[in-house]
Amino acid sequence: MVEAAGSTVPRRQLGRALRDLRTEACMTLDGVAEALECSRQKVWRIESGLGPARGVDVRAMCELYGARRELTAALVALAGETRGRGWWHAYGDLVPDWFDLHGGLESAACRLREHAGALVPALLQTRAYAAATCPPRPGATDEERERPVDARLRRQGLLRRRLPPPPRFEVVLAEAVLLRVVGGAAAMAEQLRHLAEVGRLPHVSIRVLPLAAGAHDGAVAGSFVLLDFPLGLRVDPDPPVVYQESLTGALYLDRPAEWAAYERAWAGLETLALGEEESRRLIAKIGEEVHHG
Repeated sequence: MVEAAGSTVPRRQLGRALRDLRTEACMTLDGVAEALECSRQKVWRIESGLGPARGVDVRAMCELYGARRELTAALVALAGETRGRGWWHAYGDLVPDWFDLHGGLESAACRLREHAGALVPALLQTRAYAAATCPPRPGATDEERERPVDARLRRQGLLRRRLPPPPRFEVVLAEAVLLRVVGGAAAMAEQLRHLAEVGRLPHVSIRVLPLAAGAHDGAVAGSFVLLDFPLGLRVDPDPPVVYQESLTGALYLDRPAEWAAYERAWAGLETLALGEEESRRLIAKIGEEVHHG
């Protein structure tokens, strides 16, 4: 029985990381249980994200697997987050930025639905657009400035991967996103051409929410991503997650009532958005206007 206490998001990410470490160390669940003098069931539950994890257990596992000191510290910190009810992950806190929490969820999802009210979604950005929306820290080197841009572009590989099959990616873009020139006219024209190109992939749907739609639930909800996960071999799949990003952190919501509220907001957006072909024509029209100034 799955324990209700605590957000499932940090538990699942922690379990996934520990399972990968165990696999790299060529160890079985039984072997780990014997080495740590605990039950096989305990190790399995931690890896499956079925309940809160203790930092002392996570540290012992990391030491057994020969994990790097930095990764061990990050996973122990993540264990401390597994008892929270809702989960807010602030950038720069104990779990470091390089431990890509959202990327892990995104790559495991079978369906992504994103409402983009301010900027083009990260999975659809060109390099120039991404660079313009990843402001560097004061005094950052060229390499440090490029690192977050490269990381963002690497994430886009999931839309073109072969195995496992890429997720279904459905996007509702506010028309204002298309009209907001980011990185200059040439960069924005390139970005709009890229949207039209990616939108032709069979598993990608890009629809525009026109300004004429007026006030709507999506305007109140803001930008968000709905992540659904495959059933796999489990009787119950991982529960779906709502993801919202801000300047200082990210919010992960997985309670049924929270999910239902955002599902309703998404349904409202779909009702108001233009169809795919009409959206494609509007994107091309705005792209031509930006290109010719």
